[in-house]
Amino acid sequence: MHINVELARYSDMAFTSSVVVLVAALLLLAVELAYSRTRTVEARTPVGAAVGANSATPGVVADAAKRPLNERAGRSGLALVYVGIGLLLACIVLRGLATARVPWGNMYEFINLTCFSGLVAGVIMLRKPQHRALWVFVLVPVLILLTVSGRWLYTNAAPVMPALQSYWLPIHVSVVSLGSGVFLLAGVASILFLLKSYLPSNSLVQLLPDSQTLDRIAYRTTIFAFPVFGFGVIFGAIWAEEAWGRYWGWDPKETVSFIAWVAYAAYLHARSTAGWRDKKAAWINIVGFVAMVFNLFFINLAIAGLHSYAGVM
Repeated sequence: MHINVELARYSDMAFTSSVVVLVAALLLLAVELAYSRTRTVEARTPVGAAVGANSATPGVVADAAKRPLNERAGRSGLALVYVGIGLLLACIVLRGLATARVPWGNMYEFINLTCFSGLVAGVIMLRKPQHRALWVFVLVPVLILLTVSGRWLYTNAAPVMPALQSYWLPIHVSVVSLGSGVFLLAGVASILFLLKSYLPSNSLVQLLPDSQTLDRIAYRTTIFAFPVFGFGVIFGAIWAEEAWGRYWGWDPKETVSFIAWVAYAAYLHARSTAGWRDKKAAWINIVGFVAMVFNLFFINLAIAGLHSYAGVM
């Protein structure tokens, strides 16, 4: 199969540009968050001290000048998030055009698609201005994944190996990737929910949305991703029957995927059960998230199995 080297190079450039833009977005959003934290600390100062400090006209003018700069930094950071998502989409599309196949045939491409899915889920769920602070915590794991993908898992544009040359590849992997990306947002929301619960007086944690909002984001994203990921597992079983003559063989990746799915099922059940709705349910959601990350890296790269393919999905 002919590989378009020019398009592959443009895809790599789009990937690098996406990472750089998302790093810049993270920095701008972190500046807004840090400034907001400073404002929160200042708001806690005694009234007399605040009056004395504000009695100086230059201080008041300077404070007034900082406020719009803070807002501009946050809005600029969010705009860069959108640009970074567009560049990551360009990376995925160009890789597909360069190889004349669906661009999720190896770990590098799968992680890119998963991060893209997670970012799009963030755009949908965090569209309100008061949710902008959450982007800092979403971008951190996304950038870690993209860095690992580009630095250690990068694969030159090439046809997929014969074992993956099936019409089930675009169906199974795309659905699993979509579910995994949305689960990433759910995991971040549950972690922040627990931080909000255990450290309510922390000045940084106080800048986050209220606990009910974080819990609602975790629940809504999980309730969407759960059936999507479940269908991905089912599609994988059907593909396994065609390729290996059995629907289920307790291969390491199959096993951990099933464990993650059960964990998320337990979370949804706990979330609707009295006495389990708060911290206990959030911990179960995080267990599912940890299982997903373990399945993505350790199972694919460290344990020999039918899904190993030397790091290729």
